[in-house]
Amino acid sequence: MTSATPFGPLEFQLVLLRRMADHHPELVEDARQELSASLAEMREANRRWQSMVRAPRGGRGSLRRYRAALGEPETSVRRRIGDLECDALLWPVPLWPELRFEVMTAPGGAVWNEWLVRAPGAAGPALRTVEDLTPWSCTVDEVARAFPPARPMEGSAPTRWALAVSVPGPGRQPAKPYVAEFTWGLFQRLLPG
Repeated sequence: MTSATPFGPLEFQLVLLRRMADHHPELVEDARQELSASLAEMREANRRWQSMVRAPRGGRGSLRRYRAALGEPETSVRRRIGDLECDALLWPVPLWPELRFEVMTAPGGAVWNEWLVRAPGAAGPALRTVEDLTPWSCTVDEVARAFPPARPMEGSAPTRWALAVSVPGPGRQPAKPYVAEFTWGLFQRLLPG
């Protein structure tokens, strides 16, 4: 993959995987092989993405960047958050067919949020105990709904999120405080709270 090669859905998936490799290199390795991509191609895709993010007109959160890489969204939905209306644009992610990459935009097109969410109509996992929280099994909103009240926390990088949650142990063990960590909106790990 060279800089002359178009940056498309395959390269974008490699960018998602690159950040996830910090937590689960074994899962990333399996996914990278499923995509028939080398480690060098994953690094190059990430380098090119970072270059686009840092470009003078590319700026973080540029909707143009996502449209250029992923094409037209599969779905666009208008949502109301408080007094503000925004658009949620969703693209398929072949590596995770039950998920969509969602970009939330404010009026005027500024990007507010970008992460993986469950595809409309796709059934999410049953989340009841610590044992149900396995890497790559669920999204931020699914964990927040399963274990209220979830408190958002600052992530360790721009593409990372964390939630303070109280999760029951196996069987009938009482709930304990944890921090659920996510990369690009996909669950990565659970740490003691």
